[in-house]
Amino acid sequence: MGNGALDGAVIAVAGAGGPAGRATLLRLAEAGATVIGSDNDPERLAEAVDAARYAHGGATVTGDTVDLLDLDSTREWAARTEKEFGRVDGLVHLVGGWRGSETFTKTSVDDWDLLELLLVRTVQHTSLAFHEGLQRSDRGRYVLISAAGATRPTAGNAAYAAAKAAAEAWTLAMGDYFRKAGGEQGPTSAAVILVVKALVHDAMRAERPNAKFAGFTDVRDLAEAIAGVWDKPAAELNGNRLWLTEKP
Repeated sequence: MGNGALDGAVIAVAGAGGPAGRATLLRLAEAGATVIGSDNDPERLAEAVDAARYAHGGATVTGDTVDLLDLDSTREWAARTEKEFGRVDGLVHLVGGWRGSETFTKTSVDDWDLLELLLVRTVQHTSLAFHEGLQRSDRGRYVLISAAGATRPTAGNAAYAAAKAAAEAWTLAMGDYFRKAGGEQGPTSAAVILVVKALVHDAMRAERPNAKFAGFTDVRDLAEAIAGVWDKPAAELNGNRLWLTEKP
C-alpha cells in the first residue's frame, strides 16, 4: 500500500464526514498517506474514519472535531497535526453547503449569510492556518473543490455562485503566496482548484434511480482527482483550475 507520490504524506481533510470526504479518506489511505479528517459532526466523522481504517488495514487515519469557523481552533488543528506527524503535505477543503432560489428576484440575502460562513470563511481559516506548514513541505498542496457556477452563475444561484467565486479568489491569492515564496526556482507547494458541476454518490442514485445526473462528478472520481494532484509538479498546478466537468 503506497509507493507513489502520496506514500508517507500527511494530508488533512476538512469536511471529511460527508460522501466526498469518505471517498477521499479511503483513496488517500489507499495511496499510503497519513490522513487526518475533520468535521463538525463527531459521529459522522467517526464513521468515515472507521470506514477508511477498515478498508485499508494498517493505514493511519484519524479524526479531529474542529470548528472551522473559529480561526484559533483551526490554527490549533494545523499546529497539532504538524507537531504530531512531523509535517503537513496537504489540506483538502471539502466543506460544502447550498442554498438557491426559484428566481433572482426571490434570492434571500440570508442565504448569502449562511454560505459566506460555510464556503468562504472556512476556506479563509484553513488556508491561513495551513499555508506556512504547506510551504515547509516539499509537496504541499491546498485543494479547493469549487463549482462551475462560480464561472457562469445562474439567476437562482446568485448567493452560492458568489460564495464559490470568493473562495476561488482567496485560494488563488494563496497560490500567489506560494509563487512568490518559490522565487526563481518556482513554487514547491501549490494551491489548486478542482471544478465540478455537482457531485453524486450512491445514495443519491438510490433515491432517484431514473435521474441521469448529467455532468455530475462521482465522489469516487473526485477522490481520484484529488489524489492525482500529488502526481503533478507544483508549478503546473499552482493557481490553476482543473475542470472535472465541461466548461460552461
